[in-house]
Amino acid sequence: MRLTVLGSAASFAGPGQACAGHLLEAGGARVLLDCGNGVLANLGRVADPLSLDAVFVSHDHPDHFLDLYSLQALLRYAPAGPAAPLPLFVPEGLFERMACVLSERGAAELAAAFVPHVLAHGEPHSLAGLTITPRTVDHTAHSFALVAACGDGTLCYTSDTAPGPTALRAAAGCDLLLAEATLPQPYAGRAPHLTARQAGELARDAGAGALVLTHVWATNDRAEALAEARAVFGGPVSIATEFDTYEVPGASATTEGND
Repeated sequence: MRLTVLGSAASFAGPGQACAGHLLEAGGARVLLDCGNGVLANLGRVADPLSLDAVFVSHDHPDHFLDLYSLQALLRYAPAGPAAPLPLFVPEGLFERMACVLSERGAAELAAAFVPHVLAHGEPHSLAGLTITPRTVDHTAHSFALVAACGDGTLCYTSDTAPGPTALRAAAGCDLLLAEATLPQPYAGRAPHLTARQAGELARDAGAGALVLTHVWATNDRAEALAEARAVFGGPVSIATEFDTYEVPGASATTEGND
């Protein structure tokens, strides 16, 4: 499996960043894990968006799905004509709510661009040699970690989650833990998110092979976040930057300036 970071920021993007989005390529499949604002432009730098096999959206916060509207336009108005509808895996009710802000014509275009599927805890979805299984985590009413498996490699993307047993069960034994690290440590517990230290604790307790911090608040001190995670997790730790790539298993990284 090859993971490419397309968006590493939480809620709003800092200069040169995008919000939540990661490209996963494995087993002949190419999928997006979340599609937040700015992700589509970054995807176009590394892959043809028309080559996607599916998009998975972890939960219903806009910084995880806003660029689906842009992707819809790209699919429906491709140079060679409308592309085949793209499988879209979303929490219950999200696709219908997305259509509510559109005109009647816009809603019809959205419906023509995607084939929606509802995520359910523990229900796997296979695409070529890649299997992605959603696991409920503690954030919104319908929030999921996404656990990807191909061959002997496993990746767990926590999406947004509070610390606790649901996140731990999702991450157990993964080769690469792609964990949110939204909050600075002084804000621990103020919102259903992880700090970098809590992400490190999750990686340690789950027995993860390596840890990548993502969904980082744009004004957080990234060097401090790395140090906090490394203080509690003895494996390799890095912090996601747009266009970094990771190979799973092994979690070897090609980065743009990160440790």
